[in-house]
Amino acid sequence: MYFLTGWPRRLLCPLKSEEHPFHIQPSSQRFYFAVLSETQLSVWFSRPSVLIVSYIESAKAASQFGFYQQAEWKPDDSMIAVAAAKGYILLFDVVGGGEDKYLYEPVYPKGSPRVKVTPGYKEEQCAPALSLEMKRPIDLEAPITSIQSLQEDLLVSTADGYLHILHWDGVANGRKAVSLCTVPFSLDLQSARGGPSLDLEGVHIRDLEYCLTLDGFAAVLDDGRLGFITPVASGFTADQLQGVWAADVTDGTCVAVNNKYRLMAFGCASGSVLVYTIDTTTGSMQLSHKLELTPKHYPDVWNKTGAVKLIRWSPDYSVAMVTWECGGLSLWSVFGAHLICTLGEDFAYRSDGTKKEPIKVTSMCWGAEGYHLWVITSKEEVGLVETMGEAELVENMDAPPPAKTQQAGILQFHFIKSALTVNPCTSNQEQVLLHGEDRLYLTCGDPAQVPSGSPEGARPPHTPHPHNLPHCREGSPLRHPPGPSPGSTSQGLSTLLGHKHWHVVQIHSTYLESNWPIRFAAIDTAGQCIAVAGRRGFAHYSMATRKWKLFGNITQEQNMTVTGGLAWWKDFVVVACYNFIDQLEELRLYLRSSNLDNAFASITKLQSNTLLLNVFRDTIILFRADCSICLYSIERRHDGPNPSASVTLLQEVSMSRYIPHPALVVSVTLTSVRTETGITLKAPQQACMAESIMLNLAGQLIMLQRDRSGPQVREKEDQKKLLPFSPPIVLAQCVENVWTTCRSNRKKRHLLEALWLSCGEAGMKVWLPLFPRDHRKPHSFLSRRIMLPFHINIYPLAVLFEDALVLGASNETVLYDGLQSPREGREPLEVAFPYCTVERTSQIYLHHILRQLLVRNLGEQALLLAQSCAALPYFPHVMELMVHVVLEEEATSREPIPDPLLPTVAKFITEFPLFLQTIVHCARKTEYALWNYLFAAVGNPKDLFEECLMAQDLDTAASYLIILQNMEVPAVSRQHATLLFNTALEQGKWDLCRHMIRFLKAIGSGEMETPPPTPTTQEPSSTGGFEFFRNRSISLSLSADSITAGKFNLQKTFSMPSGPSSKGSERWSRDGDCAENMYIDMMLWRHARHLLEQVRLKDLGCFSAQLGFELIGWLCRERTRVARVDDFVAALKRLHKDFLWPFPVIPACSISSPFKNGHRRTVLSQRLLKSQSADSLLNSDMDTAPPQDSERNSNHTWLDGLGALGPEPKETDTASSHGGPRTQEAFLSPLTNKMEECSIGSATDLTETSSMVDGEWTMVDENFSSLSLTQSELEHISMELANKGPHKSQVQLRYLLHVFMEAGCLEWCVVIGLILREATVIKQVVNFLDSPEVPPDTVQSIRSGLLGVDAWASSDCLGYRPFLNLIRPQLQKLMETAVEQVQPEAFQTGAPNPNSKLAEPQPGGPRAEDIRGPAPLGLALPLEPSGALGLEDGGAPAEQEEQAVEEGAYDCTLS
Repeated sequence: MYFLTGWPRRLLCPLKSEEHPFHIQPSSQRFYFAVLSETQLSVWFSRPSVLIVSYIESAKAASQFGFYQQAEWKPDDSMIAVAAAKGYILLFDVVGGGEDKYLYEPVYPKGSPRVKVTPGYKEEQCAPALSLEMKRPIDLEAPITSIQSLQEDLLVSTADGYLHILHWDGVANGRKAVSLCTVPFSLDLQSARGGPSLDLEGVHIRDLEYCLTLDGFAAVLDDGRLGFITPVASGFTADQLQGVWAADVTDGTCVAVNNKYRLMAFGCASGSVLVYTIDTTTGSMQLSHKLELTPKHYPDVWNKTGAVKLIRWSPDYSVAMVTWECGGLSLWSVFGAHLICTLGEDFAYRSDGTKKEPIKVTSMCWGAEGYHLWVITSKEEVGLVETMGEAELVENMDAPPPAKTQQAGILQFHFIKSALTVNPCTSNQEQVLLHGEDRLYLTCGDPAQVPSGSPEGARPPHTPHPHNLPHCREGSPLRHPPGPSPGSTSQGLSTLLGHKHWHVVQIHSTYLESNWPIRFAAIDTAGQCIAVAGRRGFAHYSMATRKWKLFGNITQEQNMTVTGGLAWWKDFVVVACYNFIDQLEELRLYLRSSNLDNAFASITKLQSNTLLLNVFRDTIILFRADCSICLYSIERRHDGPNPSASVTLLQEVSMSRYIPHPALVVSVTLTSVRTETGITLKAPQQACMAESIMLNLAGQLIMLQRDRSGPQVREKEDQKKLLPFSPPIVLAQCVENVWTTCRSNRKKRHLLEALWLSCGEAGMKVWLPLFPRDHRKPHSFLSRRIMLPFHINIYPLAVLFEDALVLGASNETVLYDGLQSPREGREPLEVAFPYCTVERTSQIYLHHILRQLLVRNLGEQALLLAQSCAALPYFPHVMELMVHVVLEEEATSREPIPDPLLPTVAKFITEFPLFLQTIVHCARKTEYALWNYLFAAVGNPKDLFEECLMAQDLDTAASYLIILQNMEVPAVSRQHATLLFNTALEQGKWDLCRHMIRFLKAIGSGEMETPPPTPTTQEPSSTGGFEFFRNRSISLSLSADSITAGKFNLQKTFSMPSGPSSKGSERWSRDGDCAENMYIDMMLWRHARHLLEQVRLKDLGCFSAQLGFELIGWLCRERTRVARVDDFVAALKRLHKDFLWPFPVIPACSISSPFKNGHRRTVLSQRLLKSQSADSLLNSDMDTAPPQDSERNSNHTWLDGLGALGPEPKETDTASSHGGPRTQEAFLSPLTNKMEECSIGSATDLTETSSMVDGEWTMVDENFSSLSLTQSELEHISMELANKGPHKSQVQLRYLLHVFMEAGCLEWCVVIGLILREATVIKQVVNFLDSPEVPPDTVQSIRSGLLGVDAWASSDCLGYRPFLNLIRPQLQKLMETAVEQVQPEAFQTGAPNPNSKLAEPQPGGPRAEDIRGPAPLGLALPLEPSGALGLEDGGAPAEQEEQAVEEGAYDCTLS
């Protein structure tokens, strides 16, 4: 409603004085403020906030009259009455300085367009020069306790128990006095006839205030009793007054009345404020509600505030500000919703936790339209500060004055308020609109239309929240216009940061200068246009163009004032205004797109003054000062050059019988809400008709429905004749705001046809329609609608109907303790007060409504409603909240609950698929003590776990596992964990598997009855797997000079894994020989065996990489068992399928000229290799390669350290994957030669080729341009490309080849060698078979397998024939018994291969740089195996080096 913003501003009185002001009183329009000190009366102006005139009493007169005490303005601002201590009323005339006399005038620079246009125009932006003239004093002969202005009279109460009625013009008409003793007081007016029932002897009135709409006085007597005095007739003689008093209250201190809502707020010595209303039937005082701090929110101060000192209602009567004897300010909405309090949080504590002294207020009042609160603080507090004491309130920013005299100060707090407070027609919008005195705050804004740059320069997204930054303005924030707004630095971010920030629109300064203050603001349905109206005229703003439109003719603007508010209808602004020229009330519609001019307006003359206006679809509803309601229809016309609107009167409804005073009507709305039986059967178009009028009469919501009881035939004959309205019914009490929508949605009828009410401290209410299911006949006993109350934690400002959200705003504070170091013990304002900002908030309310329906046994309606909202993104959260709230209430209740709701809620949630998640999420957010109660209602967690497994919802099952671990014995949780672990392994949910491994270990470590530990030779650490590819660089390349035939033997290959396994077992024994590890290993081994049996090599690679499974060590053990290949052909087919690898086809050119191509390519190869020779894989840069996580770059992970990267790896990918120039791919193919001449196992050889692809792109291009390939060669090369699988698959296959080679699984090496069509692999394997260590059955298996492949290729897959022909010498060698030694030169890198026939790349030969087609999902290889080389992380570098040197064949560089 109202929100504090920025820091308070300190207004310094230019006159130095020894007296400190203690009382401030605003004029009726709040443009002038009378400020009293002991002998001084000053008048301040509101904008600019300056002192205009000061009257100082002479010492002689001061001794005669006594010090000043209170002041009161005449309603027309022409006089001020001041009460003096010795019983005198001093009357002052406020004399204007004439037309052209101004105290302050704006000075414009030369050539400025802003100049005087009309004589009357200028006075609005200047502070007038006034003077004060004292008239003859009136002596009342007793101390004055209270003065109150009536229209032409002044009501004064004195300490001798009299009420004096004086005329403003002094003695002319004499005066009347009424003794309080003669006024009959009773508990209600009905029993008043029995004479006085309250003994008022010696009692006087301490405080009183006149209430216009109740026509009486609220009074606090000096014995603390509360009363209400009302005149029987118009006169004020003793027998014409009578009073009622409130029972059981004896500690009243002050009073303030609310004219709009007919409320009387009485402050009490206990610190609470009692708000009374007058019962219209009996006339008694009834307690409506209390305003008090709660121990829940203010545990330290709720009962230590002291007595209530002052209560002040805002000018629009929507909020009340309260202050206490002990200090502090607190703001409540009219029906008790608490908004702000300065006794807690950052207002009361510094950032180091020390307590601040609260601000002590001696007097306060609201400024014009409630944008400011003017506060005068207590003398000792300010005195301490000014004389450099230790108070913490305010600081004079100029040089300190002498100790004797000082410049008095007034604090001005700045507020922004909701547009609903003054223009309730904005309640059918779904945007929040707030207005401050010079800017608007909006929550709307489509990212496409919201400006991304703010006037102060947009901040990049990573800068801190603007509220956490001191405003970068020059000098002190106090020297600038009030309240740097919370969003002023973040206009561009309003939609970027998840709709957290406001969109701030500065009101046009030209309009503001002459028409301040802004009285009304309205926003259109789309949230793209805003209109504001000040003192005169109006202006509107478009979010799309970011421009204001003002009246071109200033006279037109100044000749109208908006009276009944503003609204938007389509692209027209609807204005109810008063025309000063014709002295008539008018209804005007201005087209948004045309110039703002009366020539383009459609004007309708009205009979009576308009107080409120609203728009429903194409109907305007007006509420007028004669208590009648008028309905007009609007129609768009296109007859002229510009579209215009025609307005016709539809209906008038007189409400004077029901409305005692027109000012009591807070809002008037047309709705499509109906109560009668037709509600279920009505046609959708009928649902949009204006069916009823909702009237908020002083907080009572009254509904007038169309009367359908008469004959319906007339309606058909004469469509224009509208049905009359039935007598009103009261729907609800204490209503602050009403929201309804004119849209319709068949799927969400519950929410869109409901009526939403905000009821202050009582929270919100919704009047929900109830529909029979499936068009069945409604039950006669079931009502058509139901009123459901619910509490929310925010103050509601808008309702998003379909989204089931309430939008609001809340005050947040930021401390700036370190802003300035305290100078000589004084604290600046910025330290004494936190900086206040307004945050956007929102809240879900659906769970409250569902729960209320379930409580009332309306489960079917709840189900319908929930199903209509099931698509909302936060629907699961709604369900959780519902379970959570009910569970907390019932499980922590001290009394047994006769009819618990939790089982009903649980049954309700089972209707939705997210039942299992809801329960487990709720349980995990609730303390353990409540779990038994929860699962007693929803079912056994073991059963729920099994349901999750059956539904394949493993993540939810994992959450249930945590519940089981806490509620069951370890054996049960281990059993369930094993089930889940196996399922997760099967489904490849690797993250979950890692968690499960950790979980199983944790169970084991926390268990006593563990079986004796068994040492294991394997370490499934979560950092293991293939991850060395991510953070280490290993070169397994064979360098030409280091190879000797003798060193390169099978023995070495097989012995490599033995290193880590022995180290691993030591590590386990260090960890405490946990049997749990063996248990996990057994499961991992079983899964690996299962994958290998099913020839799922890709899954096996993933499994190993993700879970750190030491594949090589395991394969060494399984070499003779499961790591055999029974059917080579089946395995080959499966690999083709899993790795998306195409079967080779026979290119025509390879049959015609295999050798010619080969020769040409060898030349190309040599030329490329020459340029690349400097680039060695053992380059130390490799070791610094940063680990990459993104899967997109995983193919290039090892290259990143080489420094040879070109623009970005992605470029290569895209060029080739989108079928880029084939020639580029073709000339890169010769690198295969080099690959074949390197060692087989080197998965990292890819690095060399890939880095060349990326880094030396242009070089390759030049070389290529100097070569000329024939057409047939190009065909040959493009055919090769067609025989290749995706690049990622190639990386994965090479890696697996490396792993199998390390583990000595030669059969698998042959299969992968075949699919990659790598002749060298086959050659090496055949050479290895000579070793005596290779079991004969392996040799036999490879021999028969290759024969089988040969036979299959001849019959089914001719594409393999060229490759089989190429390896024919190896096949023959395998068949022979005599084994030849392989020449080492065959493996040399860089040197031209003498046996070019063997080394010739065949169609489909692999190339690292070739990337075709989309990369398959799954394995983000290369990933790392921690001991893939058999080198433990923990191993000393020296050992590694020795090993590398000793082998000779392998150069390993580990980071």
